[in-house]
Amino acid sequence: MKTLFSTILILITCICVSAQTEIALKDTLNLGTDVEEGAFTESLDDLAFKGIESIHADSLRIAAERALKNIPDSIYINRLQSIESPINFPYNSKVKAYIELYTKRKRNQVSIMLGLSEYYFPIFEAQLDAAGLPLELKYLPIIESALNPRAFSRVGASGLWQFMYPTGKQYGLQVNSYVDERRDPIKSTEAAISYLSDLYEMYNDWYLVIAAYNCGQGNVNKAIRRSGGKRDFWEIYHRLPRETRGYVPAFIAAAYTMNYYEEHLISPQKSDIVLETDTIMINNLLHFNQVAAMMDVNVETLRELNPHYRLDVVPSINKEYALKLPTKSIDSFIDKEEFIYSFEREKYFASNKLVEPSNHHYAPSAPKNKTKLYYTVKSGDAVGLIADWYDVRTSDLRYWNNISRNLIKVGQKLAVYVPNNKVAYYQQINKMSYAQKKNLDGKTVVIASKSSVKTPVMHSGDYEVYTVRKGDNLWTIAKKYPGVSNADIMQLNGISDASKLSPGQKLKIRPKS
Repeated sequence: MKTLFSTILILITCICVSAQTEIALKDTLNLGTDVEEGAFTESLDDLAFKGIESIHADSLRIAAERALKNIPDSIYINRLQSIESPINFPYNSKVKAYIELYTKRKRNQVSIMLGLSEYYFPIFEAQLDAAGLPLELKYLPIIESALNPRAFSRVGASGLWQFMYPTGKQYGLQVNSYVDERRDPIKSTEAAISYLSDLYEMYNDWYLVIAAYNCGQGNVNKAIRRSGGKRDFWEIYHRLPRETRGYVPAFIAAAYTMNYYEEHLISPQKSDIVLETDTIMINNLLHFNQVAAMMDVNVETLRELNPHYRLDVVPSINKEYALKLPTKSIDSFIDKEEFIYSFEREKYFASNKLVEPSNHHYAPSAPKNKTKLYYTVKSGDAVGLIADWYDVRTSDLRYWNNISRNLIKVGQKLAVYVPNNKVAYYQQINKMSYAQKKNLDGKTVVIASKSSVKTPVMHSGDYEVYTVRKGDNLWTIAKKYPGVSNADIMQLNGISDASKLSPGQKLKIRPKS
């Protein structure tokens, strides 16, 4: 009781302080509360995949919004001040607007980025630490690219750190028809750290550095001159380009969100990226398809680990290039190396020469005894669901359509290869309603003839099954099964509206081991 009384007293005090704080903030810094839309908010929107529209209806989101509707400003202030960093994290109405953007409207994208951060943050932290820079600069790629190494902006910036071509070349990043090191997580991080270090020598203030990283030194210098020589970001705020005004508050909000996501009931969504990797040097021309054909590594995994190779080709003619592989595959590659290089050599490198550059990845030929169909992506679709409907592997669907991280868009046409004797059945799927397609999930299709189809049979015995109880939601159910997310359960059961669970409902959780 004493602890409960103390908690209530603290909350009452925080609410009182909150009102005074907000008045003071508005008086001292009239920044408004609207979010400045920019390239970094677009990168969050581009992260919307894997049924993200349906996840928005999740009952957890509704419960979170109710519980977190009126967080006192004093709570935000205390949390930001508690982040141990040489970078100070101030609070104002603009920062608050971005915190609410991340923790409310974009909470599902944050969940995805938290999963991706398990792979990318150790890369950033190791190099920032070696250079003696604040580790919190690792949050810059969140607002630059949403942790997508293939991100490409409307003005031509590329990679995790969104380097423009001239700046990338200035800091030693190779960019040609085959290789774009702006998309290399390690080399682009090295270049970003060099660039940030140079900016800090110029400004000796991290927020001016971050602003200059976004809009260039010229714009920051002009804002300083027009402000009478003031060298504080908030004092030159209104002199900066519109997008940069939002960039620094977005950085502060990203730091807040990545430190306090649990307090906002956000949980990481597990990423498909292989976490344990190693690097091997390649001294011969090599195509990803050669590696995939001879080893237990698919092309999509190679692309995820090596996003800087534009055409699935390691162009090792006059120099060695690094290839990142899952650690467990390194020994196998070394043992089979000569066989891998020689596999279908003339197909990929006629006369041992590089293929002509193109703007597309290698297009796979049709699998034997298969017919190519097209499916048009609709609202609520996800790569895993589409693969289930067509009874193909998710990795194959991604490969056939050069899909990165399950990112698909409404209206996109996806190629699917189906057995020749089942074309009549699979042709119907593109015209089915979502409810009809949902009934296909987990079923085996048997074609009796060209004009008749046997009713599929559900094999629920192949899965662990959970019976929904009163008060359950997908988040609480997923917590009972380590390694399973609410999104996994939605996908496996074809659920589009997670708020409509009912007691007694049977849910497939995962295949039985």
